[in-house]
Amino acid sequence: MEVPRGEYDLAVAWTWEYDREFVAIVESVAMTAGLRTLLITPQNVGEVLQQLQSGQLRVRVLLDRASDEDESFHPLHRFLAGPSMNSGTSVVNLLDRQQHAADKATMHLEFLSHGLAVPYTIILPPYAEIPDLRFSEEEIQKIGRPFVIKPANTTGGGIGVVRGAKSLEEVLETRKHHKNDKYLLQETVRPAYLSENRAWFRVIYAFDDVFSCWWDDQTHVYEEVTSEEKETYDLHALADIARAIHRVCKLEFFSTEIAYTTGNRYVVVDYVNEICDMRPKSAHRDGVPDRLVRSVAEALIRFVRGRGFAG
Repeated sequence: MEVPRGEYDLAVAWTWEYDREFVAIVESVAMTAGLRTLLITPQNVGEVLQQLQSGQLRVRVLLDRASDEDESFHPLHRFLAGPSMNSGTSVVNLLDRQQHAADKATMHLEFLSHGLAVPYTIILPPYAEIPDLRFSEEEIQKIGRPFVIKPANTTGGGIGVVRGAKSLEEVLETRKHHKNDKYLLQETVRPAYLSENRAWFRVIYAFDDVFSCWWDDQTHVYEEVTSEEKETYDLHALADIARAIHRVCKLEFFSTEIAYTTGNRYVVVDYVNEICDMRPKSAHRDGVPDRLVRSVAEALIRFVRGRGFAG
């Protein structure tokens, strides 16, 4: 289908089938605000790029939820994000920043240097570089048992993560699964209970707005943190931590996992999820509360309105 030419306030690049509801909500909110939107999929990405290159198409903001998974979107992303582009397009999120933020080993060290609390961690080199890695039982004792083994760059749905590990043998075997990736060995973080809730949170940073949810790490079910709960349990630190993470990773839209521990401190457990899972709860048991999905879409539209075309 031919892409209509002209100027668009917002373009959304997407490939994941479960993004369908979120993209529809964004499109609806944009339409209500009087903004023009363009949806970019694998079927039209080539044509969109051609029209951009020829000057027949201009985009104010690109929300890129495709380039991390589909390299066919990289030329589009690079064109809109590159220094030669004179349309003033804002790209959310820039691919190099996504890739930087996705590396858990890198984020661990940067979080430490910026004073963010993280689990006690040992970073291991890739198996492909040092297959016969040796470290002492004393080092494992510092982490404690059971501990968590996770690859630094393999993302999405906890792929490659081993929880409840207890032995060096498990570490040696797990490193072989993603041979070119670094691995993190981390202490098991134990959340406190605030009333009946495990104090484990999924916090979404979206264009300087912060949305906090109780997120049970065992069931993966979200519940919105209410204004009353924020006051009762003094959860204001969640937003402060999310904004501090933004200053480190420089992404405009991401989520993070934060636990309030039995030791009475906030610990960032899963550092940066650079592509937020925005499936609505009305359609998916483990989805984001619908009100928050819409609030994120509204925050995006406010961001778009603050960006104008150059020239």
